[in-house]
Amino acid sequence: MRLLFKLLLLLFLMTGCSQKEETGPVEVRWDKESCARCAMAVSDRNYSAQVRGGPAGKNTRVYKFDDIGCAVIWLDKQAWKDEPRTEIWVTDYRTGNWIDAGKAHYVTGKNTPMGYGLGAQLEPAGRMLDFTAASKHIYEVEAGAHKHKGAHMHPMAPGN
Repeated sequence: MRLLFKLLLLLFLMTGCSQKEETGPVEVRWDKESCARCAMAVSDRNYSAQVRGGPAGKNTRVYKFDDIGCAVIWLDKQAWKDEPRTEIWVTDYRTGNWIDAGKAHYVTGKNTPMGYGLGAQLEPAGRMLDFTAASKHIYEVEAGAHKHKGAHMHPMAPGN
């Protein structure tokens, strides 16, 4: 009996140590979770994003965003942004389904939560941006007309 217990314990420990790391997007509790960058509610099912990643040697964690622009700018500030296990997911603006941000095609001119104006879809159609061009667009919006100008909070009116 003792040998059986030791074998079961060893088997349990071996499987616990060899578990594969999770990948992919997770379920979002819409209107109950906040954007990791700007702290606004993640509520728009058609323009949200997730980043899965973390420092090497630690388990990955999922960070949620209300707009792909927030995700791109936030991720660029993380030391682990270029780790091979880092993933970025965006919702297809037409269906709300999660797609790999690096494989998505982006259309401009959309009314998005934070004003970056990008809608993602898996299929290419017409004049669209790839992820690199979409990231450049995000930084152009941030440097130009974007109301945050790199800050996380909206300025308050005098007397508030």
